Amino acid sequence: MRKLREVIRLKLQGDLSGRAIGRSCNISASTVSEYLGRVRLAKLSWPLPPELDDDAALDRLLFPDEQTLAADRPEPDWTWVHRELRRKHVTKLLLWQEYRETHPDGFQYSQFCERYRAWSRPLLATMRQEHRAGEKCFVDFSGDGIDIVDTNTGECRTAKLFVAVLGGSSLTYVEPALSEELATWIGCHVRAFEYFGGVSEIVVPDNLKAGVTRADKYDPELNPTYAEWARHYDTTVIPARPYRPRDKAKVEAAVLLAERWIIAVLRNRTFYSLIELAAAVKELAEKLNERPMRRLKKSRRQLFEETERTALKPLPDKAYELADWAQPKVSLDYHVVFDEHFYSVPYQLLGERVDLRATETTIEIFRRGTRVTSHARSLLAHGYTTKPEHMPRGHREYAEWTPSRIVNWAKSVGPSTATLVEEILQSRKYPEHGFRPCLGIMRLRDKFPIERLERACARAVKYRTCSYRSVVAILKHNLDTVPVIEERQGRLPLHGNVRGAAYYH
Repeated sequence: MRKLREVIRLKLQGDLSGRAIGRSCNISASTVSEYLGRVRLAKLSWPLPPELDDDAALDRLLFPDEQTLAADRPEPDWTWVHRELRRKHVTKLLLWQEYRETHPDGFQYSQFCERYRAWSRPLLATMRQEHRAGEKCFVDFSGDGIDIVDTNTGECRTAKLFVAVLGGSSLTYVEPALSEELATWIGCHVRAFEYFGGVSEIVVPDNLKAGVTRADKYDPELNPTYAEWARHYDTTVIPARPYRPRDKAKVEAAVLLAERWIIAVLRNRTFYSLIELAAAVKELAEKLNERPMRRLKKSRRQLFEETERTALKPLPDKAYELADWAQPKVSLDYHVVFDEHFYSVPYQLLGERVDLRATETTIEIFRRGTRVTSHARSLLAHGYTTKPEHMPRGHREYAEWTPSRIVNWAKSVGPSTATLVEEILQSRKYPEHGFRPCLGIMRLRDKFPIERLERACARAVKYRTCSYRSVVAILKHNLDTVPVIEERQGRLPLHGNVRGAAYYH
């Protein structure tokens, strides 16, 4: 925008020199001289006539040659320009060059940009966001990353940058991560708050799958682990609206800075471990936080110490421990399975679906938000962890399922099936632990003829492989059709490759 009106006032009212006017308006003395020459030709006086109250009218009066020249130049298709600028890597300079190739007598680059800004100004009306100290923390992953080379295989893996920025001071935490999975997402949040030394009232993430199970403009559904993390830190997670990057413009700008001042700076270095990369990123992130900001003339660190540190909530006494959640169904043996291990619940919950929370050390089971039991986590595959108080007294509440009934049913298939079922029940510490594999064998009757099932059970008993999986494998590979070889006591079976006594005479 020309500073015509101020130049005219300072000259006609204040009678200042051209150099003094240039210093006051922050323009060159030659520009001031040109403006004043046009004022003299137009014979203007101060105050200006009412018809020149409009800046555009004053501009047309003093620069009629530019107005005539601009009218003769072809106007770009600003709708197309605006649409093209939304595409990745497209700039105004590129579009102006393409415009000049088609119209060599068109506008210069400065006029091209000025006219586009004037055309697009009505489209850019937005609500300015005011960020209070301690109110919001914005989080996101960078789009680009840094390669890490595996010294053993030579394989390259890309580590993206997790970026967290406080709204009040713009203090930025940056950490490289090899994945965007839930464990990484939660761990980065924990370390970011430790870096800030406090907790913001609100956390604003993007709609990443690790954080938001179902994105919605009005009622997004958070991942249960992410929601539990928020409760642990006494904060609230409010995801940005889908396809509304301005909801998290603060972290979008921080990601752009991280890509320019960290990824670009490290572009010529080769890293061989995540630890090595993290050390380099941490050093550059500190430089970013210590660098004075252009407008505020203070660094992010200074602004944080002055305004935001005391506004943050205190950290909890203990850092959040990552937990996995599942919704298993209570089986007939009043156990639920997690990570291939079985944990007991009160038998009254038979057939219900419960919520299971698993940490590195503990398994907790909830029914409608109320914890019903907990166990120490076991890493024994296919093992059982059972509390005696969870077992029914004589199965009065579920009496139809007893070991004797299962054995009687097995006898209806055949004696070998009954023998196999008895072996399974007797091999368990509690017979109820054998209900699940026995019921699995019962259901095989729906897929295979009874005769085949009986032969498969006979083979499993013969070779002492008494398990549901063994029976399934025998049927799958048709081994039940292969005759069982009876062992002979005291002598080897006849075979063509065995030398008899006559061989040595």
